[in-house]
Amino acid sequence: MSNVQVHQPVPDFRLPATNGKEVALSDFRGKKVVIYFYPKDMTPGCTKESCEFRDFNGRFAGLNTEIIGISPDDIASHDQFIAEYSLPFLLLSDVDQKVCNLFGVWKLRERDGQQFYGVDRSTFFIDEQGVLVKEWRTVQVDGHVAEVLAAIEQTEAAK
Repeated sequence: MSNVQVHQPVPDFRLPATNGKEVALSDFRGKKVVIYFYPKDMTPGCTKESCEFRDFNGRFAGLNTEIIGISPDDIASHDQFIAEYSLPFLLLSDVDQKVCNLFGVWKLRERDGQQFYGVDRSTFFIDEQGVLVKEWRTVQVDGHVAEVLAAIEQTEAAK
């Protein structure tokens, strides 16, 4: 069950980040934020998605938008992921799934007949005041980052 809803403020949270600090959502007030939840560092789909966010990072930055990736992996794993793929944005570690549960992305999943809990790949666009503008749940990687960028560009054009 998600505690975040479109057109409502997102509750503040704090997680350890790859900059060596604990980072809060409220630290980004005044900027748009794209939070993407992904299952696991160094896996094919997560790598492709993260690299696409990397490749479009300059365009997001030009729209006053910070990209933040969150997964249950620890900081050591995130640091390796960033080093391997030159990711220019923060990755946050949610090892106890507190924020995953806040956003309703920690779900019972199934693969090869086995059930397990994991992250349902999802992305959230939050405005400068901390209000959730748009969400994408159960994301398919192909074309997703371009779709998120287009939504932010559309929001800017409507101002």
